[in-house]
Amino acid sequence: MKCPGQDTQYWDQNAIFETQCPECGHEMEFFKDDATRRCGHCSKKIVNPKMDFGCAAYCKFAEQCLGTLPEEFVAQQEDLLKDRVAVKMKQYFGTDFTRIGHAGRVARYAEKIGKQEKADLAVVLCAAYLHDIGIKNAQEKHGSAQAKYQEIEGPPVAKEILENLGAKEELIKEVCDIIAHHHHPGPDETINFKAVYDADMLANMVECQKKEQIDSDTLSKKVLRIYLTDAGRELAMQTLVQNS
Repeated sequence: MKCPGQDTQYWDQNAIFETQCPECGHEMEFFKDDATRRCGHCSKKIVNPKMDFGCAAYCKFAEQCLGTLPEEFVAQQEDLLKDRVAVKMKQYFGTDFTRIGHAGRVARYAEKIGKQEKADLAVVLCAAYLHDIGIKNAQEKHGSAQAKYQEIEGPPVAKEILENLGAKEELIKEVCDIIAHHHHPGPDETINFKAVYDADMLANMVECQKKEQIDSDTLSKKVLRIYLTDAGRELAMQTLVQNS
């Protein structure tokens, strides 16, 4: 079935229009389904000013439908992807509000750390929301939620969720790699991995701190020793030490 917005039988007199190039003022002609066109005078690539890219921001068939999307809408696709991943994570865990709450906290911390560390937030947030997605299968298949079982069972579930949402292959690969060893950092980890690791560590430490009070000096030494990023250490100090 063809998208109605791109099917010419539904077009009217406004389907072809003229506009001025914002760079040089030259007249340009657009068809309603043109994502972009190059100005015939200055050769600048111009985004269709009347096009509604709403569906393109999340549809996995957008490029086949519209052609190469402008950079700003590719960014919008990735921004909306993490929101849809969050929804799928909640649906997957169902009434397990403990897991849902933990994933949400990790994502919030990861976003703060990732922004400061200039990480790829699409990767970081998708991995943060899905980092514990293997717990359910780990408990069902192995009778345990131990880290090693989470890391075995998590990537296949995450891969299926991300593929169904139309995520790019390279993003899926990196997110699954992070999930596959998110409790066990190696010597040469990416900044994306480090942001997720520190966020998960902080969420776990906050949860532990609520159960058993640990003095500020002990917390400070632990933060300095185990966190992988400057932003993670700074956020942990603010969250754990200054509030203890």
